[in-house]
Amino acid sequence: MRLVEIRLLEGPNLYRLEPAVKVEVAVGAEESWQGERDAAEGVATRLWAVVPPSRRPAEVARLAGWCGRLREEAGKGPSAEVHVHRGADPGHWIVSFPWRGAERARTLAEAAWQLAGEERLDSDDVPSGHPDVVAATWRISGATAHGPTMIRDAERRIPVVSISGTNGKTTVTRMIAHVLGRAGQRVGMTTSDGIVVDGRMVEPGDWTGPGGATAILGRGDVDVAVLETARGGILLRGVGYQSNEASVLTNVSSDHLDLQGIHTLQELTAAKATICRITKPDGWVVLNADDPHVAAVAGLVHGRVALFSLESEPPPVLRAHLERGGRACVVQNGILVEVEARETRPVVSIDEIPATLGGLARHNVANALAAVAGARAMGATIGQVADGLRDFTPSADRSPGRLNVFRHGSRVVIVDFAHNEAGLEALLDVADGIAAGGAARTWPVTIIVGTAGDRPDDTIRGIGRIAARRAQRVVIKETPSYLRGRDPRELIALLRAGIAEGAAEVAAAGRPGAIDPAAVPLHGTEVAALRAELTLAAGPDGDGRPGRPAVIALMCHAERDDVFRLLADLGARPVDTPTDLRSIVPRLVSRPHRG
Repeated sequence: MRLVEIRLLEGPNLYRLEPAVKVEVAVGAEESWQGERDAAEGVATRLWAVVPPSRRPAEVARLAGWCGRLREEAGKGPSAEVHVHRGADPGHWIVSFPWRGAERARTLAEAAWQLAGEERLDSDDVPSGHPDVVAATWRISGATAHGPTMIRDAERRIPVVSISGTNGKTTVTRMIAHVLGRAGQRVGMTTSDGIVVDGRMVEPGDWTGPGGATAILGRGDVDVAVLETARGGILLRGVGYQSNEASVLTNVSSDHLDLQGIHTLQELTAAKATICRITKPDGWVVLNADDPHVAAVAGLVHGRVALFSLESEPPPVLRAHLERGGRACVVQNGILVEVEARETRPVVSIDEIPATLGGLARHNVANALAAVAGARAMGATIGQVADGLRDFTPSADRSPGRLNVFRHGSRVVIVDFAHNEAGLEALLDVADGIAAGGAARTWPVTIIVGTAGDRPDDTIRGIGRIAARRAQRVVIKETPSYLRGRDPRELIALLRAGIAEGAAEVAAAGRPGAIDPAAVPLHGTEVAALRAELTLAAGPDGDGRPGRPAVIALMCHAERDDVFRLLADLGARPVDTPTDLRSIVPRLVSRPHRG
């Protein structure tokens, strides 16, 4: 048996909905995970399930026994509170127990590990006066005891809505915060961009972990907290508060896999669903009915469930939910509506929501549906929700890095944080829609791709494959600050391999214009890539002919502010209202909506 890690989780987490010590061990030969990313669609994996004693390896049972025995000896709790869980990695096991004092908890876990390594010492047989037990108990009692940072319900006066998911969580967070702010509440918001209070950025950076929640919930000038909650914080530290009044889970797709022992979409769903499992029984859990993994979370929660769906023909799970008198947000005849029991309440037309780009950005229609349900869960009226969504523009100021559109002469530039396969597909959907409507003819699309080095090989190749399959021109940009330990040459090689796969698919289908992988340019920064493409796109007539791309989409991660400055310096104009969009996509004036 090998010790993988001892980790103190400060709040609700994947294994327990309370601060917990996680002792992870590996038994048997070391193996790498292999399998299907989506082996059982729509099945919620319960990584928190407790493995009964009869099914635990002897070594793990001995470790769990010592954890329980030392807790009793030190007066820190009953041994029954020690649980064993199967890890996602082959041969990995998790022993968990609650804690109240950090150093004492860690000392106890370390002592239990040491005692479990002595096969001759069994926690059930060793007497209390045994010197090893006495020494361990003495060390535990002598350790300091500062408690978890989690904010308990008794300490919290501010209602909380938590938002998680693979894509869209930042946009949904911003939408809900904007709706509640327009309704007169003082909103504290955390996103991957920073901590925002009452519309003011007070601390830039990624604050989607428990630190951001603590910073908001400890303030006296906030009426409501709207908290983006990321997978990493849940797995590495736990959620920063005991419960929430509402939660929103947008979707789950391939991203951040093979990190912290999470390899499949089911496991990723289980991690993100922690925010839904801590929603109060009288609160609301908002789930995407179009995502079978997310929809399955409904069976794991105690709160009331509200579903949302973008599809014109709602999935069976949503229809059954409505038949039971449940609440849902859907699209009917181009209008977002809330349906509950037999009552239908129109909210706002898609055409009136700038973030949907006149309905072209279907993923933002889905995000708006999630925001409607989330804001309603926090007490906003239908009128307040409609007012907030009408006023929420996808501008570089209000929603930086999320589908920011600019016009530069006859060319359109889209800047988006798309950082995985699903995000890239959504970005290219918008680019294709703009290209197909521009001046009533089709313009070619250039996509500038790159991603973080900690993504799995198959995800990185997938990004290249999608780019080559869908765009007329592909450019690779490097992001050195996002390598995260990977050799940059390996990252570029994987992208090129994916581009070659996508180009081969295009050629095999007999479609013209397959990308030549060897001719795909590489630039050292995002700014350099965009500048080069704008220079290439420019011509004396700027007519957007093939070879002079009229639509340029940039997966922008590291240099967003510099990219915005470049566009401003070049005289590019933001396009962030439906009226502006119609000026570059005339067909949207009469474009029918799905749903």
